Amino acid sequence: MTAPTENRGTVTEREARQVAEAAREQDWHKPSFAKELFLGRFRLDLVHPHPMPGEESVRRGEEFLAKLRAFCEAEVDSARIEREARIPDEVVAGLKELGALGMKIDPKYGGLGLSQLYYNKALALVGSVSPAVGALLSAHQSIGVPQPLKMFGTEEQKEAFLPRCARSDISAFLLTEPDVGSDPARLATTAVPDGDEYVLDGVKLWTTNGVVADLLVVMARVPKSEGHKGGITAFVVEAGSEGITVEHRNAFMGLRGIENGVTRFHRVRVPAGHRIGPEGAGLKIALTTLNTGRLSLPAMCAGAGKWCLKIAREWSAEREQWGKPLALHEAVGAKISFIAATTFALEAVLDLSSQMADEDRNDIRIEAALAKLYGSEMAWRMADELVQIRGGRGYETAESLKARGERAVPAEQMLRDLRINRIFEGSTEIMHLLIAREAVDAHLSVAGDLIDPAKSLSDKAKAGAQAGVFYAKWLPKLVAGPGQLPGSYGEFRHGVDLSTHLRYIERTSRRLARATFYGMSRWQGRMETKQGFLGRIVDIGAELFAMSAACVRAERLRTRDEHGREAYQLADAFCRQARIRVEELFGRLWTNTDDLDRKVVKGVLGGAYTWLEEGIVDPSQDGPWIADATPGPSTHENARRPYGD
Repeated sequence: MTAPTENRGTVTEREARQVAEAAREQDWHKPSFAKELFLGRFRLDLVHPHPMPGEESVRRGEEFLAKLRAFCEAEVDSARIEREARIPDEVVAGLKELGALGMKIDPKYGGLGLSQLYYNKALALVGSVSPAVGALLSAHQSIGVPQPLKMFGTEEQKEAFLPRCARSDISAFLLTEPDVGSDPARLATTAVPDGDEYVLDGVKLWTTNGVVADLLVVMARVPKSEGHKGGITAFVVEAGSEGITVEHRNAFMGLRGIENGVTRFHRVRVPAGHRIGPEGAGLKIALTTLNTGRLSLPAMCAGAGKWCLKIAREWSAEREQWGKPLALHEAVGAKISFIAATTFALEAVLDLSSQMADEDRNDIRIEAALAKLYGSEMAWRMADELVQIRGGRGYETAESLKARGERAVPAEQMLRDLRINRIFEGSTEIMHLLIAREAVDAHLSVAGDLIDPAKSLSDKAKAGAQAGVFYAKWLPKLVAGPGQLPGSYGEFRHGVDLSTHLRYIERTSRRLARATFYGMSRWQGRMETKQGFLGRIVDIGAELFAMSAACVRAERLRTRDEHGREAYQLADAFCRQARIRVEELFGRLWTNTDDLDRKVVKGVLGGAYTWLEEGIVDPSQDGPWIADATPGPSTHENARRPYGD
């Protein structure tokens, strides 16, 4: 019983946007530091004093971290995982025994009940020894079965599945399809109602953990029919069900140990009781899950930064060039300073966002997205700088270094492993658009109809009146603020003066809001096509958020007598580096090649420059750009391999 696959080519741009918009959380019931920042309101009170975890949370978290560290040091052989391209069964068994599969699961379901803060610290620790193991645990808990059930599952579902996820079963999240990435409107996998069951048909791609999973979260389209609202819907599916075939285990440039595959569903029967939430709520469940789930990636990015700093320090102190240590050459020293300052800021962003998630006083959907965007981009840059500092040894594999008698430093592996974070769980380009949409939400809520070409004149007139009231109150507040008063934020002066950076953030927040308003006024309905402009707006906001987090963290460490002087130095260095990047981004808002780039792209696609491609031999082998994903029975041998089998 299968429904015919929809012609995905018929989905218009407007329809795709409507699907994405319907999946968004429409309302803001709690304050958001980042949302206010984009609106020109620097709400330092929302993040300072820095929120702190409770004593019991710290005790349980530190106790688990100690066990996890001992296990990683004794049992996780990163070189073996890289060499064999798989995580040994005994490592996974050990993680299960530790309870690492259930770090975020409530103890009443057999989990450890760690806070978001300590869950992320654990991922940073594991990811530092093996990013593949970090990805296994993250995919299982951050976006796999535990998180959506925690937020949207029934009590019966929690009792049935969470104890398994906490101790024995590995889960995976299946949304992407061969011809569907960040555009869910074209989702082709179907779930056709049949009595008390749904029948799933379709193909899913890039299913992290999918090769070894016991349980799956599957997104499928339910056809609209009598008694069924229909729409994209989430299901918990037993990975060993009849009709499920893992057709291929994918291989990548990095994360060689991850079990990521292609999974085909052919007439797979799923009980209606395994549906998560109502029909049509699947994308909203996915996006809401990612609000905190995205923090797992910056956690491992922060851990990578710490490792890059350690190796850069040790190597550049040991290596001498032209009569002095490598680190004392200014060109290299600048790279080390960047790595140190940025690592401090990444951990600040991570800890602040994590603790805000634990407190649940703020809406952190933008903060988590910014943390993912900023962490993935900056970690990649830090790893690239480490490879440069190491020179030829940075490009050489750890195995080769070891074979010729030198320390086996996997710098090139770190660079390869980190590269996926700029694509995982929303590429940098998609994150720019997602964050930009949330950042301009206040504008669209009052003036959206005004710039929507589909709205009637009466709707536009009403929107114009609403916009007039909003902007009459909002725009005057963007003229002046505490950032222009020399004495503002004086509590951040202790040897090093961080108050000057906080005043800069306040002034620049208002400047950013004015630039956003000017862009909306200039382009109106075409604003959404100005992706270069929107990306720079978001990047400026990301830098301001990171600067805020760095300053607040430095002050927290000072008040607790935990390396406060050094923390102030690092925060100052980071903020000064970030301010240079911010000013460059502001300059590129209005001075850029965006229009010219669009013309060149049209020429490329139209074949005007094919002569430029002459003189090469393309080593690519023949085959379709996108594999056929027509529903039907599998013709492949099942590559599923649960751990321990």
